[in-house]
Amino acid sequence: MSNQNLLNRSMQSVWHPCTQMQQHESFPLTPIQRGDGVWLYDADGKKYLDTVSSWWVNLFGHNNPRIKDAIKQQLDTLEHVMLAGFTHEPVVALSEQLAELTGLGHAFYASDGASATEIALKMSFHYWRNIGQPTKTKFISLQNSYHGETLGALGVTDVAIFKDTYAPLLMQSAQMPSPDFRLAEVGESAADYALRCAAQLEQYVAQHHTELAAFIIEPLVQCAAGMAMYHPVYLAKAREICSKYQVHLIADEIAVGFGRTGTMFATEQATSERCKVSDIADFVCLSKGITGGYLPLSAVLTTDNVYQAFYDPSTVRGFLHSHSYTGNPLACSAALATLAIFKADHVVQNNPVRSDAIVREMQVLTDLPIQHLRHQGMIFAFDVVTNNQQFSRQCYQLAMQHGLLLRPIGNTVYFMPPYIMSRDEIAFMVRNTHQVIKQIL
Repeated sequence: MSNQNLLNRSMQSVWHPCTQMQQHESFPLTPIQRGDGVWLYDADGKKYLDTVSSWWVNLFGHNNPRIKDAIKQQLDTLEHVMLAGFTHEPVVALSEQLAELTGLGHAFYASDGASATEIALKMSFHYWRNIGQPTKTKFISLQNSYHGETLGALGVTDVAIFKDTYAPLLMQSAQMPSPDFRLAEVGESAADYALRCAAQLEQYVAQHHTELAAFIIEPLVQCAAGMAMYHPVYLAKAREICSKYQVHLIADEIAVGFGRTGTMFATEQATSERCKVSDIADFVCLSKGITGGYLPLSAVLTTDNVYQAFYDPSTVRGFLHSHSYTGNPLACSAALATLAIFKADHVVQNNPVRSDAIVREMQVLTDLPIQHLRHQGMIFAFDVVTNNQQFSRQCYQLAMQHGLLLRPIGNTVYFMPPYIMSRDEIAFMVRNTHQVIKQIL
């Protein structure tokens, strides 16, 4: 089948996400036929280096044999069973492993990150109601935060292009100053700025804690804000503040979990000595890389204390939330295979070598008009200094011509590549990005 035939059919039948469809009249969709390693191949055989892990999910690239084999084996025994009233080995094993990794022992499953946010918000609200504090109904998040695009998740998101249209439908929340180090005063360190933002957080929480259920936060990197990175001391201070004023802390690790920031979970970096997620968060939301990009899955893990508030003879005190594919055995098997790769290949321990190689290669970019060249683990970003309002679109289009899948956020160009890139692939990614930006400017 030709590329053009597939493009015509897609434009007629598929409403693509996060897309103004009319723009594809002048810049056509790219029909992808297969993937292998860090590469995607279109129907004409042209290949594109997937620098963003296909929206941050394909941690170990495409066509990974170990994850595929796990799904195939599960397919021969049980493809799906409802999780209400039933259980199965993959969901139990995955819950046990996630509990060991995070210190949070109760896992509730859904299919996507926004649903995980919804679950955590509802659980927090319902917890306070169950223990006799029904006034705690409100939420706070960071300025420029992103937690998903369903209505509850949008209520704690602070990205105007996603939120403003639906404002009349949304619950109201308050946004705290972002500790994004790019916002610090001249001469102010990232740590000092983070502490200054934490002090402002405490002022607000001290005044409003009787009505606050939870503070939801993206640990270390606010991805949709242009890979806004901040000092981990903010996480430790946020935990202190939430404990002091009895407010839940929700760690949204949907994008930054599973090794992306240099530790298995970003929250582990809150203290100088590695801690567990449970030392900082009352809830953790997981998705994206959890299955290595193979199947939709998300999870919310929480504490024994929260779980016990729902454990009651009364049905209405239970957490009456459900998804048809909750705990799907195929998705859980993919997640178990993904965790097995982390363990067998010592991924978290070995990623710094690959990260250092990318950082060294990125020095070639410094002859361009850029600022804030930065990285956190396996997230790399820089901001292009330009008044070109079409920079993001032009960069994406020209990068495709150079064999790269890049999706800039405004003027921020970033890499969130699979964890399997070779030295040659790293050089191809960075040097072609350099040529793309140089050509635009």
